[in-house]
Amino acid sequence: MSEAQDLLSDIEALETKLQEARASITRRFIGQERVVDLTLATLLCGGHGLLIGLPGLGKTRLVEALSTVMGLNGNRVQFTPDLMPADILGSEVLDTAPDGTRAFRFVQGPIFCQLLMADEINRASPRTQSALLQAMQEKTVTVAGADRALDAPFHVLATQNPIEQEGTYPLPEAQLDRFLMQIDIHYPDRDTERDILIATTGIEESEVHQVFTADELIAAQTLLRRMPVGESVVEVILDLVRAFRPEEPGASERVAQTVAWGPGPRAAQALMMAVRARALLQGRLAPNPEDVVDMARPVLSHRMQLNFAARARGDSLADLIDETAATLIRAEAAA
Repeated sequence: MSEAQDLLSDIEALETKLQEARASITRRFIGQERVVDLTLATLLCGGHGLLIGLPGLGKTRLVEALSTVMGLNGNRVQFTPDLMPADILGSEVLDTAPDGTRAFRFVQGPIFCQLLMADEINRASPRTQSALLQAMQEKTVTVAGADRALDAPFHVLATQNPIEQEGTYPLPEAQLDRFLMQIDIHYPDRDTERDILIATTGIEESEVHQVFTADELIAAQTLLRRMPVGESVVEVILDLVRAFRPEEPGASERVAQTVAWGPGPRAAQALMMAVRARALLQGRLAPNPEDVVDMARPVLSHRMQLNFAARARGDSLADLIDETAATLIRAEAAA
């Protein structure tokens, strides 16, 4: 069997498992198929996700369901203003042996898991948030001068309340850039909310079941990187990311006047992985330009910022991303 046939067979088998995983998750997290697909795509890419929404929209419920379905060892940390880095990473304690000798012993923190839920991450101080930076990028933590590797795979799914709420801190730009996607969770529509009401207020609730193991998820992440990406899609990704940099010669007048800073190379890397994941979730062998448009907002919206004047006018960053991506695709089609 040729390499292409092997790839096709592997993708078809993975698509079947992904459909089963999606169905299991949506039994607990009802009516938010877009959110489920984006979180699954984040894990397939080997990345981290930032879930943004008001309290009570099911963010914690979603992460718990994902942990079970994907077969990952999960921990949850509730971020609060008094949370310290050692509460996440762990610390060394001084033990006394029966013979009276003393030695330091490292006590692991909750970050030593495969799926960390950082609940309300923007309620902790920047000092505590910075404890996640090394872990999210390098999959290791350094405590007392010693590097300690984290479990594989390692993912962070952080929930965040809207920044307008009291008692929250804005996340540092360097930390935002380490999240593969920003996944916005909105209020459900009336029919969905009715289904939620009925499903969650009875004697029994639907249970999720394990579909993947950790090793199978790692294999899926490797398979994702084997998926081919056409040259035209690569060019669209590069054009889109560079179109939001106000200092670029080819930036539009609107971008130059409204964007304070644009996405860096990590955004292009994230978009390259995300379009593959979307194609895989839809059972396709390779991504297309429509995948770039669809994944532009979750990948780029937390990696760029409007300037003060644009925010004062009430300009929407999401609208700017959507309109620029659509315009770019139309231009590519007409060329």
